[in-house]
Amino acid sequence: MFLSPGLSSALDRIAERAADVRRAYTPGAIPQHDDVATAASTSDFSLDPLAVVVPDGTYLVTADDRDRRAYTRNGALALRGGRLVDASGHAIYGRREPDGPLVELAVDRLDAALARVRDPSVEADGTFVYRREVVDPRSGAREQQRVPAGRVVLTRFPAGTKLRTSDGSHVTIASGVPSQEGFPGDGTFGNLSPMHRERSRIDVDESLARLKEAYLAFDALAAAEAAKMHVGKTMMDIVK
Repeated sequence: MFLSPGLSSALDRIAERAADVRRAYTPGAIPQHDDVATAASTSDFSLDPLAVVVPDGTYLVTADDRDRRAYTRNGALALRGGRLVDASGHAIYGRREPDGPLVELAVDRLDAALARVRDPSVEADGTFVYRREVVDPRSGAREQQRVPAGRVVLTRFPAGTKLRTSDGSHVTIASGVPSQEGFPGDGTFGNLSPMHRERSRIDVDESLARLKEAYLAFDALAAAEAAKMHVGKTMMDIVK
């Protein structure tokens, strides 16, 4: 079926508004349209020791589906295959040493292979830590060792930076845009809030209202197009 440019644009607006509604329940998600954004971030307590809320205006460093640098506020982290990942399974980046390179945070490979990893968590200063369970070969006694596996890195961008997103959870920026990186609680960035999940920055009621408006606008355009076609057909019949 042929659609006029006006109807095609109206359908695009419906798709965009529907995307905001779907993202409203994704932790840390940002809206595609500012008119449905919440005034401030809110969070809920969680029993998950890997769940964190990042300070306002900052992002965790991760990667997109093409392994390109991306950023997220979704702190619903998890341990998969020994790696610290976000809710989409993308690696979370940090540093093992204060001046070390940016790397994927992960537990020791041997610990993962021997199933010695216990109670992984992320602390307020961004330290990714777990307990290593070992057995004394002489006494047979089990021991617990605290093993820091690195610290997550936070990033912020200059005010007004245009953030691009395809899923509402991960954002990218244009090349050349400066960014500031650091550790949580380092004096430049605030602490993480462990065992909390941030709600999305999308107002559910507002996003549903805007979606309804988009549908109504499409219906009005469709009715106008149908009336226009009917008038055109009538004129052709008269000419015949």
